[in-house]
Amino acid sequence: MSPTTDRQLQKRAGALLLARVGLVALVTVLMWLFAVILAPGSTFPPSMALVTLGLVPVNVLSLLLVARFLHAEGERLRDLFIPASKGRLLRDIGWGILWILVLYLPFAGAIAGAVWLLHGSLDAAAFESIFVDPEAVIAIPPGWSLVIGVLAVLTFAPINAPAEEALYRGYVQSRLVRTRGRAAAVLLSAAAFGLQHAFFAPTAAAIPVFVIAFFVWGLGSSLIVLRQGRLLPVVVAHFAVNLFTSAPAVVIPALQLGGVLPES
Repeated sequence: MSPTTDRQLQKRAGALLLARVGLVALVTVLMWLFAVILAPGSTFPPSMALVTLGLVPVNVLSLLLVARFLHAEGERLRDLFIPASKGRLLRDIGWGILWILVLYLPFAGAIAGAVWLLHGSLDAAAFESIFVDPEAVIAIPPGWSLVIGVLAVLTFAPINAPAEEALYRGYVQSRLVRTRGRAAAVLLSAAAFGLQHAFFAPTAAAIPVFVIAFFVWGLGSSLIVLRQGRLLPVVVAHFAVNLFTSAPAVVIPALQLGGVLPES
């Protein structure tokens, strides 16, 4: 096997970033079209439950591409995640729990700062004007919403965190560190991570907030991986956040079907 050149590493890292962001954009449009079929008149962007469900093939493809590039370089995908010992596994899980708090604080601060810059205040009206679209049509029946939510949680939460961390921090960042240096590697991977989340914003006004906030999250994750030299702790933190944020897609329609909450 011939050694991989720096130019090849940069091309592969760039291809992964472009593929990931492009596929997320495509899936967002496709899920909106699906929402229109379920509930004619549904507005863009689609609900997060639909988007997360649509991300399943994107995440699978992301892992396959990372695995292919690693294999071409004589490495294995599983080695990005599997620690050397059971003791290390428990420590990595513990670190991951700690990183949830460490990453969330600047993330929340970035959201608040961006909202203040856009609206000039941090009251409830400011957040509502940015994150809630009063014209949005949410007409999917609770039964369908529950099915979509369950599928989204079962398929999104377990695979999204490993896929994104393997791509952004496990492969792209590590290869750019070799070819472009630490600062460029961290900034580029975090910027692409933030840009990807523009497609998850509930309104146009929320797009810059999402990009800034997830850039800050990506920056923190990149620095942690760079410092610890291990990917699993940030995967644990990422998984926990994905599980927490996707759970309402199941809880809300379940409560609606049970009569606890009114149907939208």
